[in-house]
Amino acid sequence: MHRFCVAPMLDWTDRHERYFLRLISHKAMLYTEMVTVGALIHGDVERHLRFNHEEHPLALQLGGSDPEQLAKCSVMAEQFGYDEINLNVGCPSSRVQSGQFGACLMAKSALVAECIRAMRASVSIPVSVKCRIGIDDQDSDAFLHDFIHEVAAAGCRTFIIHARIALLQGLSPKENREIPPLNYPRVISIKEANPDLCVVLNGGVRSIDECKSLLKKVDGVMMGREAYQNPWALADVDSELYGISSASRTRHEVMRSYFPYVETQLREGTPLQHMTRHILGLFHGQPGGKAFRRHLSTYAYRRDATISVLQDALDLVPEYSEFGFLSQNAAG
Repeated sequence: MHRFCVAPMLDWTDRHERYFLRLISHKAMLYTEMVTVGALIHGDVERHLRFNHEEHPLALQLGGSDPEQLAKCSVMAEQFGYDEINLNVGCPSSRVQSGQFGACLMAKSALVAECIRAMRASVSIPVSVKCRIGIDDQDSDAFLHDFIHEVAAAGCRTFIIHARIALLQGLSPKENREIPPLNYPRVISIKEANPDLCVVLNGGVRSIDECKSLLKKVDGVMMGREAYQNPWALADVDSELYGISSASRTRHEVMRSYFPYVETQLREGTPLQHMTRHILGLFHGQPGGKAFRRHLSTYAYRRDATISVLQDALDLVPEYSEFGFLSQNAAG
């Protein structure tokens, strides 16, 4: 199930984005944005947890450090129908640190283990952990191996490891995704030392060829920003990584299959921009791609925007077949 995953990304991987990505890949494991236990216990549970059944397989990522609260929220997730619950032990933002969860929990492996035990005891679906390879000056193979060993002893069988350390002081979350160097060998060493665990590598993955190479050494790969900014990167996931042969679809066909969902959401009062902001990169690098993006960026944000904005944007992109153009439109 974890052979190819799309990373949980705050403000990006909402239910509209996940529905759209599912139109491109049927097999990729999808993750929600991080949802804090406080948001579920004290907020609107329906708003935070609802999703479209087409999104399966789907995991909810939780942020928290109180075992009792995490167990309570895990029950909610299972009742809503999620396939997995993922504990965030990798986010480096100051807001997360102030709540004593995210990457700072790597320094508290005993607490993480306690959280995992409580979560697993409360639900029957799998519970996984997403972490870094280290934090601050705790940057060694031994530190990560000790962390994994203690949490695995609590029953966690799947670890998604971002192959960078998190520097909790002095770097922004964006910088923490780019500045600390990638260390794939450290992640791979976890798999080598723990052949019974499912180890998924995250960080810097940009192509299916990279995925195929890494899958010789780990159980799964997780793609983040590339999947969001260039969603067509998922076009070959099912065939190349899962061996599923299916009729190839064009970007236009995927876009048209998104229309009924958009129309339904518009009738329910969802602004068009909430859906179009996720598809701006669909025609990245293609003739007409800039015009497509520019049209949506200009018109989808208007209060009276309708599905016609999306159709007009699509009409700006030439559609090809094996014989040449299906339509001849303006190029960007």
